[in-house]
Amino acid sequence: MRFLALLCALALAGCAEPLPEDVTQLTYASPYPPSHPFSMADQRWMDWVEEESDGRIDIRPIWSGTLLSSDMSMEELRHGVADIGLITPIYARGGSHLLRIQTGFYSGADSIETQVGVYRCLESRIPQIAEELEGLKVMAVQGGLLPGILTRGRPVKSLDDIRGLRLRAPTELLPVLGNLGADPVNLPMADVYSALAKGVIDGVVAPPDTFRALHLAEIADYYFALRVPRGAYPARAIGEARWNSLEPWQRELLERSIPVWEAALTDEIEASEQAGRDAAEGKITYFEPTDEEQRLFDDLYLRDGEANARALARFDIDGLTAFETARASLVERDQVKCGGN
Repeated sequence: MRFLALLCALALAGCAEPLPEDVTQLTYASPYPPSHPFSMADQRWMDWVEEESDGRIDIRPIWSGTLLSSDMSMEELRHGVADIGLITPIYARGGSHLLRIQTGFYSGADSIETQVGVYRCLESRIPQIAEELEGLKVMAVQGGLLPGILTRGRPVKSLDDIRGLRLRAPTELLPVLGNLGADPVNLPMADVYSALAKGVIDGVVAPPDTFRALHLAEIADYYFALRVPRGAYPARAIGEARWNSLEPWQRELLERSIPVWEAALTDEIEASEQAGRDAAEGKITYFEPTDEEQRLFDDLYLRDGEANARALARFDIDGLTAFETARASLVERDQVKCGGN
């Protein structure tokens, strides 16, 4: 099916009118539809690039997973399936061990700006990150809203109610939820709607923006507003071969576009929270954890984050240094200082 979709996309591209000789076209691929907040930020970036280049760089978007998959996007970009794309190292099948685990080092990073700041510290201090991104030029780092636990059919009113639930969660939370008695699984967010609707999973660790962006308010019933820490990760990239093929002025312009893209992502993600809550009005029942439960969860999160970091030694990765770097960078809540030797 993916092969047929790719053939159709290439056929459509062949039918397009030829571009002027002085215009370079770059394809951009995403697993999300154009209405998703991520995609709205992507479109803002495209508009900026096209305007800043006086139309000499043309970005052609291909939405809804036609070209890139969630779990193989990094490898697909390395092989030129698309020029630029949304990447999800947290879902990658292999080769991104630290990128997956480091998202569990961010307790206390309560804003997107802080999350991105912590990641930038790790990026500048930990060589393994560049090794796992070999073959790619990162175009944007993305943080996100703090998630809670969204369930269907069975409410979670306390940490005890998590026991026995099959919950979709990111990699770094699997041990934490397992220690609370859940049966956690990791699957791409694009697959959550169907899995939840069919009863394959009982719920998902997700922020309120997904109520609207992924239409989860249509099929879910309850939201436990536990403040689950979340990290930043490289989320947009261009294949290195395609990057090197560009003219110097084009690379310089795209370098300048990185903060533009990251700012657009922050804007759209933050705006999407209220839109999600509005979409869930009258459909989702909310429950709040006690302060004691929140502290207990935070302690478990950090304990398991450090354990996950130490476990990377089996891949010859110094995860503990990465963990300590991330924790040291959070000098105060919502403040980042990337110092050290």
